[in-house]
Amino acid sequence: MKEDRIIEEMFKTLKGSFDTEEPEAGHEQRFLEKLSNVNGVVRLTPKKHSWWRPLSIAASIMLLFAVGASLYTNQPTIDEQLAEISPEVSQTQFYFASLIEDQIKELENESTPETKKLVDDALLQLNKLEINYKKLEQDLLNGGNSKLILSAMITNYQTRIDLLQEVMDKIENIKTLKNYDDENITI
Repeated sequence: MKEDRIIEEMFKTLKGSFDTEEPEAGHEQRFLEKLSNVNGVVRLTPKKHSWWRPLSIAASIMLLFAVGASLYTNQPTIDEQLAEISPEVSQTQFYFASLIEDQIKELENESTPETKKLVDDALLQLNKLEINYKKLEQDLLNGGNSKLILSAMITNYQTRIDLLQEVMDKIENIKTLKNYDDENITI
């Protein structure tokens, strides 16, 4: 208790001499600068929030997505491009292609050991004609003489059909000769 009295007396004697006013604006900043200059202390300042870095990262990601999307967009096929140039070409191509496909299936079904070489040769020739046709398609897309190229494309299809028909006729002849030879053999 004796200590409490001492403290009370000290406060009574100091009454009115206390500084009760608030410090001026920037007092803390000035104090910290003086403190760092005296002691050689490096002051850590709080980082200001910068939106530049996250914004640049987001923009980079968006750019990568845009480039990726442009690489994976479907470019129109040659058939679609031909249909844009001339819808009749597309219809004609569909008709001939389905007709040729049916004849090729029929040809493959008629393949026997006696006709295998003939069928294989016909398929090889058809493959060469298909490659030639692809070149004609490309020439048409590149802006060549469209009437001349379209005529060549139709001729290519007709050649394939004629080839298939000729091979089928030869296969029929081979079958007929085989049946004829078998009938003439006596036991």
